[in-house]
Amino acid sequence: MMGNIFKKSNTRFPIRLDPFQIKFGRESGKLLKQFFPEATEEIKGITDVMGIDNEWFTSWMMCMGCCLYNMNDESCIENRGCTAFSFVHHGQVYHARDNDLPPFLKKISKSVYYEPENKRRFILNTSSFVNGEEGINDHGLVAAMTFVMPKLEEIKPGINSVFLVRYLLENCKTVDEVLDALEKLPIASSCNIILTDESGKMVVAECHPLKRHLRQPDKNRNGEPFVIAVNHFTSKEMWGYDASDRNAYFSEVRYQTAYHALKEMDYSGGVEHAENILSGQYGFMCQYDKKLNFDTIWSSVFDISHRKIYRAEGNPGRKKYKEDFRLNWAINDKAM
Repeated sequence: MMGNIFKKSNTRFPIRLDPFQIKFGRESGKLLKQFFPEATEEIKGITDVMGIDNEWFTSWMMCMGCCLYNMNDESCIENRGCTAFSFVHHGQVYHARDNDLPPFLKKISKSVYYEPENKRRFILNTSSFVNGEEGINDHGLVAAMTFVMPKLEEIKPGINSVFLVRYLLENCKTVDEVLDALEKLPIASSCNIILTDESGKMVVAECHPLKRHLRQPDKNRNGEPFVIAVNHFTSKEMWGYDASDRNAYFSEVRYQTAYHALKEMDYSGGVEHAENILSGQYGFMCQYDKKLNFDTIWSSVFDISHRKIYRAEGNPGRKKYKEDFRLNWAINDKAM
């Protein structure tokens, strides 16, 4: 289907890969086929329809999320901001995210409903295709990535963060199942994977090819848990695997805004509180200067307990959130 959409719209992929990227991409593509053959079949469907070399195209996709390439020499697609957090309020479980990228990616971003055979159905929000930055499945599991600047010499062939998100949503029901899966999957580069399920269990898996660390929830004034992920490793144990200054695109400022709002603020509704945080009402979150050529290109809130999805398709300081009913419709159809 995606290949036909690209072909009909006369989509072109002006991709240039250097020898290191090609070698890394080929080796990573083999690992993707080993651990996630469904994704490689979907990529093959696209390349067959478009008449594109599959190995070359797969190599390009495996470089995503690893700070390994530029697109059109216009903007590095790895200029990722993003703030994600999950929390419990009055026994209800929520997840929220601002997805921050160069503005040219807004036009190609999409939200896709997947219904794979004999696996989990899920919504995948993405600035790419086949892989994605965040999502929620029909069992109430949320998985989302945030980019962390890697040390280039430490990047290893493996599954990149955006394919990890897709794999986990498609194959897992709970955070515990995800943690088991992450132990077996080869990680390509530095990233945070924030995980939440309907039971209220949540964790940030700080991932690197050589080490993984699980960051557990803090508690707010009412003793309810929350976790936050931005664009650096928060745990001191992982600082040596982070090539940034731990304030990439104001990541520390964004972390502190979310932390203060979740720990100290009084509020009544979880969805409304999440939207207020993401739209910058408690401090800097999405208020990027235009000169940076960087913006929040979508923002989302998941009411996990009720499988409700709200998304602002653009900067939430300027765009309103609208409810996405697709996952609920799918769940209700199956129940009938």
